[in-house]
Amino acid sequence: MYQYDEIDQKIIDERVAQFRDQTRRFFDGSLSEEAFRPLRLMNGLYIQRQAPMLRIAIPYGLLSSAQLRMLAHVSRKYDKSYAHFTTRQNIQLNWINLEDVPDILADLATVQMHAIQSSGNCIRNTTSDHLAGICEGENDDPRIYGEIIRQWSTFHPEFAFLPRKFKIAVSAAKEDRAATQLHDVGLYVVKNEAGETGFEVLAGGGLGRTPMIGQTIRPFLEKRHLLSYLEAILRVYNLHGRRDNKYKARIKILLKETGKDELTRQIEKEWARIRERLILSDEEIARVRARFTLPGYDDTADDGAAALAQQRHDNPAFDAWVTHNTVAHKIKGYRAVFVSLKAPGIAPGDITDRQMEAVADLADRYSYGELRVSHTQNLVLADVKKSDLFPLWEALTEQGLARANIGKATDMICCPGLEFCSLANASSIPIADAIYSRLDDMDYLYDLGELRLNISGCMNGCGHHTVGHIGILGVDKKGEEWYQITLGGSSAAQAALGERLGPSVAKEEVADVIEILLKTYTELRTENESFLDTVQRTGIAPFQEKVYANH
Repeated sequence: MYQYDEIDQKIIDERVAQFRDQTRRFFDGSLSEEAFRPLRLMNGLYIQRQAPMLRIAIPYGLLSSAQLRMLAHVSRKYDKSYAHFTTRQNIQLNWINLEDVPDILADLATVQMHAIQSSGNCIRNTTSDHLAGICEGENDDPRIYGEIIRQWSTFHPEFAFLPRKFKIAVSAAKEDRAATQLHDVGLYVVKNEAGETGFEVLAGGGLGRTPMIGQTIRPFLEKRHLLSYLEAILRVYNLHGRRDNKYKARIKILLKETGKDELTRQIEKEWARIRERLILSDEEIARVRARFTLPGYDDTADDGAAALAQQRHDNPAFDAWVTHNTVAHKIKGYRAVFVSLKAPGIAPGDITDRQMEAVADLADRYSYGELRVSHTQNLVLADVKKSDLFPLWEALTEQGLARANIGKATDMICCPGLEFCSLANASSIPIADAIYSRLDDMDYLYDLGELRLNISGCMNGCGHHTVGHIGILGVDKKGEEWYQITLGGSSAAQAALGERLGPSVAKEEVADVIEILLKTYTELRTENESFLDTVQRTGIAPFQEKVYANH
């Protein structure tokens, strides 16, 4: 993984000292709340419903075991001994004291972590595929370009006060695991007819009040022009993006109001003016690539295949975990292992300090000291030998982290909702728990197959409800919590927005409605047909009929 050089570390240390002074001046009254607000947002600090919340950046979702141990330490010392992983490969502390934030940032800086630009109207943390570098069929390792973008965008003086936040994702595999089409800019690493590697550039994706799928504005961009083209996009957006209405300030609205062809023309015009001033050289790509060294894989790792087969035969629970929580690795004898953060009674994405320390130890023992954060709020140990799967499963089971439900209905994406967020209209976590209680039969869960169920507590869509196979959105009706249901969304390669099922339902009815939807699916599906495929084939009418039959 990328390691800071002397310049990187100096920049982070200086920012910690700067924010410590800004916080001191805020408390002694020499810095007003209005003046302090943009400064704290630049350092990932929000004021939420219950307490300040600090969002810590995890660039392209990659963590070392030392960094995870530090996160455990700060959650225990400064918070309530747990933290929350988000859909954008960040981690949040929800119960901190404002006066402790400079000390938290100083602790994080010792392990090359920070909260810079994880909030505010700037270029946010660049996200990527959580299986980057280990999956078959990649055109390149997208994390390399995520790191290059991170270095270019951090403290970029021109883009510190954009019309609105700006999110970039990079993916390089056929299967899109980074929701690339749902970002302000999405970058697919592709090859042209000559076999040259470059980027398909998308713009205008996003969720929230006006969800949109990103559109291709340049089918192929040479690698050398990556940063100049991003700069051209951001310059056009910064100049023309709306600042009179924060709900219409994202680049997706600019694209819709301007039109893709005209916006692309403006970007290309600006790019032609600046592109020779900002060249991404082969030498710079090679320099960053050299920081992403492969582990010393064991050539004999596949020797334990027979033992693994016997372990799976003898232990059905272990067999289910291997089937549902591990995926293929491009190196023979290895698997990538998902650590599920989705269990009954636990907010999706939450993890305790002790669990973090345990996973850090397991990463050292079984996965070369590294792990990843997935877009779906789980963790990944990317480089596990097949012969180590059984002891790893036993250790995760002891920590309550071996729930064999990855990609299933209980592997929900869920925002913090009304319990924590000052923007929320309705609860999310209790809804997730109520649904979970209906799906505790694992055989039934596996029979349902792949099913993405996403929950948001407001229109901002942090739970990605609009792209869930089943989406649930909390709305306020005269002080009461109600929920809109959508069907047929997807954040995968063929991204789609869900279609609204019908009138919203009361809070106490949501779990019943989900149960009806799932039962209807099992009645309608053909052999081996997924929930999403069934909805796309039948439309939502059969589901509407069942849900609203008694209304």
